Amino acid sequence: MRSNTLTGQVLRQMYKAGAERLTQHVKKVDALNVFPVPDGDTGTNMNLTFTSGAAELDKSPETTVEKISAIFSRGLLMGARGNSGVILSQLFRGFAKGLSGVSEADSYRLAEAFQQGVDMAYKAVMKPVEGTILTVAREAAAAARKAARSGSVEGVIEMLVEAARQALANTPNQLPVLKEVGVVDSGGQGLVYIYEGFLSAVKAGVTFDEPEMESGPVVVGESSLFGEAHEEMHHVIDQMDIQYGYCTEFMVHLKPDTPFLQQEFQERIGSYGDSLLVVADDDLVKVHIHAEEPGDVLSFAHRYGALDRIKIENMRLQHEDVLRRQKTKQMDRTPEQGDEHEMASVPSRSKKANKPYAIIAVASGEGIAEIFRSLGVQTIIEGGQTMNPSTEQFVHAIEETDAERVIILPNNKNIVMAAQQAADLADVQVTVIPSTSIPQGMSSLLAFSADERMETNRDRMSEALGYVKTGLVTYAVRDTTLNELVIKEGDFIGIFDGDIVTSGQNPYETARLLITEMVDEEDELITLIYGTDVEDEDMEKLKKQLKSSYDAYEVEVHNGGQPLYSFIIAVE
Repeated sequence: MRSNTLTGQVLRQMYKAGAERLTQHVKKVDALNVFPVPDGDTGTNMNLTFTSGAAELDKSPETTVEKISAIFSRGLLMGARGNSGVILSQLFRGFAKGLSGVSEADSYRLAEAFQQGVDMAYKAVMKPVEGTILTVAREAAAAARKAARSGSVEGVIEMLVEAARQALANTPNQLPVLKEVGVVDSGGQGLVYIYEGFLSAVKAGVTFDEPEMESGPVVVGESSLFGEAHEEMHHVIDQMDIQYGYCTEFMVHLKPDTPFLQQEFQERIGSYGDSLLVVADDDLVKVHIHAEEPGDVLSFAHRYGALDRIKIENMRLQHEDVLRRQKTKQMDRTPEQGDEHEMASVPSRSKKANKPYAIIAVASGEGIAEIFRSLGVQTIIEGGQTMNPSTEQFVHAIEETDAERVIILPNNKNIVMAAQQAADLADVQVTVIPSTSIPQGMSSLLAFSADERMETNRDRMSEALGYVKTGLVTYAVRDTTLNELVIKEGDFIGIFDGDIVTSGQNPYETARLLITEMVDEEDELITLIYGTDVEDEDMEKLKKQLKSSYDAYEVEVHNGGQPLYSFIIAVE
């Protein structure tokens, strides 16, 4: 017999079942992540977002649908990642508002909650695009409202799922780029999996067919879309079409005494780029934007409060990396050979590892550490010049990763041997990428893929070390004459790929002279990471001077917080 009310207990089960079903199909959703530009993995982002809400619920004993939906919504907001994750968090934020004030919900209240979720999600996106997760959510909610007349909660969810599947199958007809590649919208597919999980929680014995692609996707020829569809899309996307190259995400903890008007905030921050999403709570704002000058975006947002969870990704480099992987795949050996080699090369261990990969990087300075973490590093070992980690430190770090394969980035020529010695002692497969500088380490991370074999990652990451030129500005500890440069103790010196090429009386002039030595007409990007002895005001002056002198180049600035080096400079 069909239930006429939704209880808190059943809502908990719905959230849990939705999270489980999405988790089971993360790779399938990731494989469909093809639009509009390479911007993270949709399935992974949605899954991390949704499971963040489920984890928050596990901490609470609340029993009403009002409280449970509110707690789940807050967990999603804090854990939202990427476009799809932010939209998902807004769908369920509106859903929670629709259930506000009730301990149980009837079919009408439940259906209206789904509609409120749609309304809130559309408001969060400045320029909604049809043929996406928004369309699937909207059409599903409309069908749920019609089904509410039956008075059955189960009937509402059944129609929600059926309409979502139909809307998903139609997304290629709404977005030409999807039709060209032959796939459905990835975010919409993820939402269908969540809704199917909801149905399994309210309808006993329900099962789902599991063909190669379920829920109505379009198949190209006889080949499987999974594993290849994502990368094939990069042939369709021209890198020149990426007007704003940096996917920028962050949160703002609002100042209690600073007025915040969401519409005004959206309009002003929207001038810095596109693909804008702004999610606001009482004291928290989450922002996602594609921008060409992410630093300017962060500076603007900082007026409203403290920044948190900053993540900046270079989408052009992601795009290039995917194309490189495609080319390499054509020359790689067969999957069967690769699998056998992988099994033979991984040393045995007494306990099965929980993760396929972990990356360890050596760095000094919290700002640099955060950049490495944003690029996928799990473990940071504090160290660098004058602070060389021991072999034992590396061994302990490897053991604590709980991973089958570990990659180490020493980021200093004096640390490579200790890292290699630790790799020889480890009981798991460890590869040391011989990075001798922070820029090299960062460059190598852009070539890493968790889906590839260790040998492939080793080769690509090692090759990527040569893609970047490294400059360092520090001070002389004694008088010397080198390369016809007369250097006095206390002078600032500029080092270009290991050679002292310039000196000066202050770090800013030295940095400008060093960059002149480093840059040539083939370069496109100049990145400055400044240390603890650099004042923000002086850094802003230097940044303006560089943008004026190098107007044909992109200039990025990050606060690395590193000691000893006033500037670490990367030119690519």
